[in-house]
Amino acid sequence: MVRAYDEERGHDALRRWICVAGSQEESSRLSQDRAKAGAIWKEHGALEYRECAGDDLDNKWGVPYPRLLKLKRGETAVFAWIVFRSRAERNRVNAKVMKDPRMAKMMDPKKPIFDFKRMAFGGFTLTVDA
Repeated sequence: MVRAYDEERGHDALRRWICVAGSQEESSRLSQDRAKAGAIWKEHGALEYRECAGDDLDNKWGVPYPRLLKLKRGETAVFAWIVFRSRAERNRVNAKVMKDPRMAKMMDPKKPIFDFKRMAFGGFTLTVDA
């Protein structure tokens, strides 16, 4: 999570970051599902839902995303974040989203949209805002 003052909205915003391995082959179908999921998050109170697919991941320094996520042939890294007004609001929104039947339809455990064992997820505090 990143907690930062959001000047556009005039309040502190709480951000949650997620990085997963995603199939390039199913990218268009999955991005449609994830766009629907983003709309559901926002309907329940999230301020923003953003997602990016990797297109320049073969770095020669640090830990490249393909190695971090153990990407297989035909996969790419998908980086997403959701913005909430506060931690309490995040908890309220998460509870509603997880109970939403539209989300349950998209989360078939027999056909997951990504490998949860190769998911990077965590919280961060903003230390520089230049």
